[in-house]
Amino acid sequence: MARLILQLDSIYKSFNKKQVLNDVSVSLYQGQITTLIGPNGAGKSTLAKIILGLVKPDSGARISPVPLKIGYMPQKIKIDPTLPISTYRFLQLANTSQSACNEALETVGISHLTATPIQNLSGGELQRALLARAILRQPNLLVLDEPVQGVDVNGQNELYKMINSLAKTLDCGVLMVSHDLHLVMSATDQVICLNGHICCHGRPEHITQDPAFLNIFGQTTAIYTHRHDHSLHEERLNAGPHQPGNCRNHD
Repeated sequence: MARLILQLDSIYKSFNKKQVLNDVSVSLYQGQITTLIGPNGAGKSTLAKIILGLVKPDSGARISPVPLKIGYMPQKIKIDPTLPISTYRFLQLANTSQSACNEALETVGISHLTATPIQNLSGGELQRALLARAILRQPNLLVLDEPVQGVDVNGQNELYKMINSLAKTLDCGVLMVSHDLHLVMSATDQVICLNGHICCHGRPEHITQDPAFLNIFGQTTAIYTHRHDHSLHEERLNAGPHQPGNCRNHD
């Protein structure tokens, strides 16, 4: 059985008297990929910040039964185009050794770009550089915010395969925050659908048939369903008559 590395228990959070998270409980396990989805304004970023320890909940518990070492991949970064910084130097800013930087770049397949200015990387190359920086210290939890943003479909497929491989080789838990409903379903073990509260959660093939999921995303969305061999398989949702779920999009 996979080992629990982080648990959020009955989390509540509000900002300016507006409830953002309402009784949210999440369990993350070693070697397991969890994807957090939901509409804009659903509280995904706030939940991720609580998991990262950057925001304290109003109530509820954040519990880790093991010493937690988190690697974080942000959705985007802004680097001054006039700043002369190489891809290697960008990793070195995390204050790690030369061997660790070289190993991380090798792991994500961009060791040939060591001397390339970070501003000159393509979308896919930049995402790999951000991923390399996230794995520098051998984390037991990776938090990836929109990890395939700005990458074409083929590149997305390769990145998701790499993330799946990292979960195994690092034996770490992975939380992906994503708006993508297509390739992401083939690259995750469990899905959490959030809209202020947890509307539904479970394996991708079950989530896509859940009335709460259908209420937000519709029943004709073409998605790629999860397979145990993590190959990509496209199928259209073939649900029965639409049923209103308990989760409504207020945005």
